[in-house]
Amino acid sequence: MQKVLDEGTQKNDRTGTGTLSIFGHQMRFNLQDGFPLVTTKRCHLRSIIHELLWFLQGDTNIAYLHENNVTIWDEWADENGDLGPVYGKQWRAWPTPDGRHIDQITTVLNQLKNDPDSRRIIVSAWNVGELDKMALAPCHAFFQFYVADGKLSCQLYQRFEFGKPVTSSSACRSTLPATRYWCI
Repeated sequence: MQKVLDEGTQKNDRTGTGTLSIFGHQMRFNLQDGFPLVTTKRCHLRSIIHELLWFLQGDTNIAYLHENNVTIWDEWADENGDLGPVYGKQWRAWPTPDGRHIDQITTVLNQLKNDPDSRRIIVSAWNVGELDKMALAPCHAFFQFYVADGKLSCQLYQRFEFGKPVTSSSACRSTLPATRYWCI
């Protein structure tokens, strides 16, 4: 955070509040050293976990989140609770031109199990053909897994400013490497 404060560039944004940003900054978290939660602010771990489960279920309606007292998506949902083809749809049912759907999570789990040396173990939520239908464009748009010496790494590309989204997003995605051991 100090780097952003010291070296960040003031930018305008769609909300009119502005941002202080650094482009392409990389943060690294070794999960052997602990779970990456920002300690300068309160984090709602239950919301982080339920949001990830919601994504992994392929859901795009906030009903599941409400059942679990999570309200972080409420402001973007329509009157029926729908968000359009956001993360869950892209991760679990990416549409193809021929009408099929690709389950990127299942694909990644199969790759980790059967071809862990692949450089194509990637999940993308940035579907240019559906961005205009999404209530909010993906913040954590792309992540890639890498296996070396039996250790799993995950690299995440996120488009948003430092702050609350980094807090929940880093924590949310940090739980993904653990899913390898539950599912393989």
